[in-house]
Amino acid sequence: MKDRIALIYSTVDGQTLKISTLLQKELLNYGHYVELSSIEEFNTELTNFDKIIIGSSIRYGVHHKKIIEFINANKTTLDTLKTAFFSVNLVARKPEKQTATTNPYVVKFFKSITWRPTIVEVFAGKLDYKKYPFFDRIMIQFIMWMTKGPTNKNVEIEYTNWDKVKEFGKTLHKL
Repeated sequence: MKDRIALIYSTVDGQTLKISTLLQKELLNYGHYVELSSIEEFNTELTNFDKIIIGSSIRYGVHHKKIIEFINANKTTLDTLKTAFFSVNLVARKPEKQTATTNPYVVKFFKSITWRPTIVEVFAGKLDYKKYPFFDRIMIQFIMWMTKGPTNKNVEIEYTNWDKVKEFGKTLHKL
């Protein structure tokens, strides 16, 4: 029998949802049941699932507050299930920052909580200055300037490696 999987995400600009949707498609192709839900809408009992996958984007160096609250509130149950976590952030555009042990946001995240998922992955996000409100654009441009990234306000770059996302789907299938 195939697994029942909850895929819970938080997204600010839509890239984590886009990644989650591809993961759902990959897992459905393997024959699993996948319930895709934003953290704001998820209200199903976790014990109804065999696997829990949680994805979160980064804004200003931190993962979504509701994701952290959800993990902390459900840690006991999460510890009894097969689980995965993935982070979506622009720092991961750099090859040396694309793993759970080298991405500073993911390292910081796991220092702040006690939950340890079965597997962790990191994906680069999308930079689209035109979508950001003025303050966010200025702040992200400043962060990109500090990290030697693009700062042109007309830039739109999708850094996500879709083959890596599909490979993660395969790994989740085998989990």
